[in-house]
Amino acid sequence: MDRLIYTSLAAAASQQFNRTQLTNDLANLSTTGYKRASLTTTEAAFLKGPGHPTRFQPIVMSAAEHINLESGPIAYTGNDMDIAMNNNTVLGVQTEDGTIAFTRRGDLRITSTGTVETGTGDIVMAEGAPLTIPRGYLITISPDGSVFGTDSNEAGGEPVLIGQLMLRDASAVQLTRRSDTLFEAQGSNGNGGDFPSGPAAASISPGALEGSNVNPVEVMVSLLDLYRSFEMQMKVIKSSEEIDKDGARMMSLR
Repeated sequence: MDRLIYTSLAAAASQQFNRTQLTNDLANLSTTGYKRASLTTTEAAFLKGPGHPTRFQPIVMSAAEHINLESGPIAYTGNDMDIAMNNNTVLGVQTEDGTIAFTRRGDLRITSTGTVETGTGDIVMAEGAPLTIPRGYLITISPDGSVFGTDSNEAGGEPVLIGQLMLRDASAVQLTRRSDTLFEAQGSNGNGGDFPSGPAAASISPGALEGSNVNPVEVMVSLLDLYRSFEMQMKVIKSSEEIDKDGARMMSLR
C-alpha cells in the first residue's frame, strides 16, 4: 500500500512545474512581448533497488521553460521608439551582471544618459556595445534594425547611422527562460551569451508593439485539467490510507 501512495504522491509532485508555468503565463497575459513556454512532459523512470523490477515513478525530465516564439497580437502605436520583432527575431540586451540575454520586449526608451533600454530597464545592445543616442537626436529605426538619428538642432539635417540593433533569428536554436525572465540559448545555464543567427533574416516592425502570445482559454483549460488530476491523485492517497487501516483492523487480535 505504501508503494501506491508513493506513486500517487510522485505523480502529483511531478506536475508542480507545469502548474507554475501555466500560472506564470496567465499572470503575463497583458505583458508586452511575453512568450509562453511549452509544457514539460513527464516520463516513467525505473527505480533501482531490492525487490521485483516493477517500480516505475513519473519524473519531470527537464525543468527548463522552452520558449514558444509564436507571434502575439501587434498594436501599431506610431511611436518611433516602439518595435515589434517579426517571426523568430529576438533582441539582445545587457543584464545587470553584464552578460548578454535576449527579449521580445520592444517598448524602448532613452534614459537621461542617452542609453537605450527596454520597458523593464534592460540595456539594449547594438552590435558590439550598448546602444547610446547623442543628446538632442531624433531617432528612427528601420526594419533591419538600423538606428538613424537626426540632430534636432540642425535645420534640414540628414539622418546618420548611430548603430545596429543586436537582432538574432532564433529559428535554429532552442531558447529557455532565465530567472530574470529574459531568454538565453539552451545549455547556457544562466550565463547568457550570444548565439549564431539562424537562416532567416532578423527583422522588426517599427512603430508597433507585440502583445503576449498567451491564449487565456487554453491556459485555463490546461490548469483545470491539472487541478482535476491533482484531486484524483489525492483521492487515491486517501483511499489507500483507508484500505490500509481496514486491513490493519482485520489482522489485529481482539
